[in-house]
Amino acid sequence: MTDIQKVDIRSLSLTQLKEAFVQKGDKAFRGQQVYEWLWKKSAIDFDAMSNINLETRNWLKEKFVIQAIKVEDKQVSNDGTIKSGFRLHDGFLVEGVLIPADDRMTACVSSQVGCSLTCKFCATGTMERMRNLTPDEIYDQVVLIKGWAMQHYGKPLTNIVFMGMGEPLLNYANVLKGIEKITSPEGLGMSSDRITVSTAGISKMIKKLADDGVKFNLALSLHAANDIKRDQIMPINESNNLKAVGEALKYFCNKTGKRVTFEYIAFNNFNESLKDAKELLDFSKQIPCKVNIIEYNPTGDGKFEKADSKKIDQFCAYLERNGIIARVRRSRGKDIDAACGQLANKKHDEALVNE
Repeated sequence: MTDIQKVDIRSLSLTQLKEAFVQKGDKAFRGQQVYEWLWKKSAIDFDAMSNINLETRNWLKEKFVIQAIKVEDKQVSNDGTIKSGFRLHDGFLVEGVLIPADDRMTACVSSQVGCSLTCKFCATGTMERMRNLTPDEIYDQVVLIKGWAMQHYGKPLTNIVFMGMGEPLLNYANVLKGIEKITSPEGLGMSSDRITVSTAGISKMIKKLADDGVKFNLALSLHAANDIKRDQIMPINESNNLKAVGEALKYFCNKTGKRVTFEYIAFNNFNESLKDAKELLDFSKQIPCKVNIIEYNPTGDGKFEKADSKKIDQFCAYLERNGIIARVRRSRGKDIDAACGQLANKKHDEALVNE
């Protein structure tokens, strides 16, 4: 029997796994034991399941496969940021990043192979979207990056941001299932309050997040607070304009009791003037929020330039004077293309051929 014919064991629910053991003529609790090895202990090898007898482990190997992601390469930035290319079971590559900062250890994870939104400032936007990541591929990224935090810094992972490759809300079901495995007591047991999902602004899916009662945080990739400018850099705005996104965010905040984060990359001579700050202030006053102003990280095409640091600070100060919680987020990992907007593995032309 080839791996192609085997079932991906991590695609099974606990109930289905127990049923598989009962059908085998074994006890249902064996399914519980295997489930704990997969999700609580992050086992990627059946032989690691030391309290499962050899006969049962051999049966698992005959019937199932664990399609774990593998580290293709790993780079460490001068500032301590760590970026890796992760090879998926079908040959594709995605990237993930560990960002160490003061008392925080943050994992930045991907949700899709490539992206369909073609934001003009983002390296991932130059890649075709090939497929969605599965819940276990999302979970695996967190497990591996969590390991780096302990290995390199002796500290536990504290935060997770879905700000890597892809639009998480266009992989809605898998992202939520992945977060469930990461947060549940039967999984990694991390707090939902430490997880942030970032979206370019899919209005109907933002409302669905609220209706589904999610516990994690939400961030909007905003970057301009008027539709004309946002249309120029984010084509998604043509079908999800600021009015629609604003209404969806208000719905989300009212239903969940959470405030959202606006991510705002400052581009030179485009969106960093005090007039732009006033537009952002007006938009922000409608919605419980805080604002992260982000330094632009070049992607190599020369279309945009980083805004002057003094103008960024003035922009931030204007918002703060007018009652908005705002901070400037300095870039990290630029020397290894690991900073915000730079994730597009340089091997992606090779990786987008299904091996």
